[in-house]
Amino acid sequence: MLANEMISDVILPLRTSDSGNTAIAWMDELRVSHLPIVNNEAFLGLVSEKDVYAMNDMEEPLGSYPLSLIRPYVHHDQHLFEVLRVLASLKLSLVPVLDELDNYLGCITREGLLEEIAESGSINQPGGIIVLEMNLIDYSLHEISRIVESNDAKILHCAIKTFKDSTRIEVTLKLNKIDVSPVIQTFNRFDYHILASFSEENNYDELLRERFGSLMNYLNI
Repeated sequence: MLANEMISDVILPLRTSDSGNTAIAWMDELRVSHLPIVNNEAFLGLVSEKDVYAMNDMEEPLGSYPLSLIRPYVHHDQHLFEVLRVLASLKLSLVPVLDELDNYLGCITREGLLEEIAESGSINQPGGIIVLEMNLIDYSLHEISRIVESNDAKILHCAIKTFKDSTRIEVTLKLNKIDVSPVIQTFNRFDYHILASFSEENNYDELLRERFGSLMNYLNI
């Protein structure tokens, strides 16, 4: 998934002629804490709520004030993971997308990115979840896949959670079968540590969103 495929069609950029009140009204309506500000097609930067509230007169145009604009962005042909890295490292509510000439194309919101992560994580597909705990040196996706497939199941998604100053990892597997008990039994026979398992569909969103949050925290270095 590339950045240009995730651009929101509801986020409009601010102009230097827009007032502070306009900026805050749009932020409230769109539930974001940043908005891009442009001059024609040129991306000037992101204006934040903090920037706007620091204005002495909210009726004045944004261009009348020396705003402390930051200029984070991704290019239209960059991957979803780069969008995630920029958004997480700067704690943004959206990420601007520019073309090869650095002209403004649009924005990707945090919620839109989460939806794409959910799609790529197969949240909407029926199946069960198994969470394994092991040392990093013992991790082998080939071996894990062999065990899963020996039970006539497939891995729809695999996510790894690491821990600072530790060789321990958690491996979360989303399978294409709701009943994962045969797979768990096989993992137990091979001395894998089962940290958790979920077989009900209403647990999918909660667990994978938790993993998304962990990934965001990991990237926020």
